[in-house]
Amino acid sequence: MQARSKVKAKSLSVRAAVPSDAPRVTECVRAAYTPWVSRIGREPWPMLQDYAAVIATEHVFVAETGAQLAGVLVLSETADGFLIDNVAVFPVQKGQGVGRALLVYAEQEAKRRGYGSIYLFTNEKMLENIALYTKIGYVEYERRQETGFCRVFMRKVLR
Repeated sequence: MQARSKVKAKSLSVRAAVPSDAPRVTECVRAAYTPWVSRIGREPWPMLQDYAAVIATEHVFVAETGAQLAGVLVLSETADGFLIDNVAVFPVQKGQGVGRALLVYAEQEAKRRGYGSIYLFTNEKMLENIALYTKIGYVEYERRQETGFCRVFMRKVLR
């Protein structure tokens, strides 16, 4: 799929991740989540993942501008529906529409697979993320503690 950034005129492409992407995916996730460590008090869940294993078992996509990896999207099909398990963007790409393009891609992928909604969760201390997701149509439906993290679950009905 080709996606265009709404914020900048850069060409953005999204493709399925391959095993050789694992080191760069890990680097992107670590860079994207490092600023949250001090607020949460520990590394967020995505920083603890083995991305070689995640690429092998989940639906992982990478966004590229030219030949440069700009962002990562991890999707999962769960008992609760279609999950955006992780969306991460290199900080130098922040504000250029990469994250939004990945969220749109996730919604299109959910629809393509026959889902009427999509859900995600974020740490309750990531207030900016909760505000962003609310702004683009996600509605909080549950808070719960899992693996030591206080998570806010949000769902969006797809049209």
